[in-house]
Amino acid sequence: MSENYSVLVVDDEESIRKLFEKEFSRPERTIHSAASAAQARQLTRRNLYDVVILDIRLPDADGLDLFTEFKERLQDVEIILITGHGNIDSAVQAMKLGAYDYITKPFNLDKLELVIERAWQRACMQRENRSFRLSSESRKVHRMVGNSESIKQVRYLVGRVAPTEVPVLLTGESGVGKDVAAQAIHSGSRRADKPFIIKNCAALVKELARSELFGHIKGSFTGATESREGLMAFAHKGTLFLDEIGELPLEVQASLLRVLENKTYRRVGDKDERTIDIRFIFATSRNLHVEVEEGRFQEALLHRINVFNIETPPLRERKEDIPMLVEHFLASLSNTPTRYRITDKAMHCLLSYSWPGNVRELRNVLERSMILSDEGIITERALPRELVEHSLAHGDILAGDKGVFSLRTVERDHISRVLNYFEGNRHQASKAMGIGRKTLYRKLKEYELD
Repeated sequence: MSENYSVLVVDDEESIRKLFEKEFSRPERTIHSAASAAQARQLTRRNLYDVVILDIRLPDADGLDLFTEFKERLQDVEIILITGHGNIDSAVQAMKLGAYDYITKPFNLDKLELVIERAWQRACMQRENRSFRLSSESRKVHRMVGNSESIKQVRYLVGRVAPTEVPVLLTGESGVGKDVAAQAIHSGSRRADKPFIIKNCAALVKELARSELFGHIKGSFTGATESREGLMAFAHKGTLFLDEIGELPLEVQASLLRVLENKTYRRVGDKDERTIDIRFIFATSRNLHVEVEEGRFQEALLHRINVFNIETPPLRERKEDIPMLVEHFLASLSNTPTRYRITDKAMHCLLSYSWPGNVRELRNVLERSMILSDEGIITERALPRELVEHSLAHGDILAGDKGVFSLRTVERDHISRVLNYFEGNRHQASKAMGIGRKTLYRKLKEYELD
């Protein structure tokens, strides 16, 4: 996701335009403003915008007509409507036509900040998903979604190790996204245009595991009616990702160790060795040190594959990433023109749940909820019962339906962690979070973090 983006504010009130330019300009966010539809059209012809904030009432045009024009003409843009209380029905109608959200005067600056940020995130998701669909599967750029410190660290490690040739061991609970990290490593390597072969070792049939990995020659065992190549041959010059390496049968581990040490292998029943050029990535949800102690995994193999370890955190430890993940999945899982949205209550259910199945479980829940949504709106009624019951048991569901984006607890905890990281230095903390110091001071007062 690009770090810099542009916002266009279209409003005939000079005070509103100045408010946006003063309060919402950031090093990474450029604010342009227009006093009329004519000025807005001129600006959109010269510049690309990620987010447009549009007043419904303009002196030279109907704001809703201009909204329709922008949605047809501007690709991958999200539009937020400005409305007075008397125009809320019109704003709601526009949302059904594809507006991202609407805000009413007078503004709550903190809530508006969050709406702009989320609109930008959705614009980025839409753009990336479109580019993904236009490219072949093997050439996709894979990205780990989230802005938590833990996922930023994973992205940093992936970026550093990707251009190298060392084996990588990805660890973490099942469903945290180790496969996405593996794809990102391959995409960032010099082998990005070469084969990326994936195999889950848990799916290997014990008796045929060696044959599937290395291949075999005709007559080498019962049922081998013809010679076949294995995964090693298919991955030559590319990357081989062996998921759940802890499930690899013990007798096959010695053969894999030999490949890692000598860059050679033999097909089953073959006397001749073959030389290979493969980048290896491994993943496991098991504790391989325990597996070694209990005799289920070779210690020498563990040392060989654990050259560079990347631990992916469970979703319950980075809940601040859930809103971005939700936006990502709602955009990427849909194969219809419907644009899906999630209510505050439903989001609170997702945020309060512990997610034992991690990101994979979240994806499955959202896929199910999209089917049960009402005209693209996902409410708590579309979620699995256990999620809603968990929120009710912990008193986490909002009492009302109002609010633009109710993530107070997540935001408060995130600000507290960032301040702790910078030892209370508010200047560094606000810079790291991409917000102004005035905004940070308001949030510190609001959340009683002074």
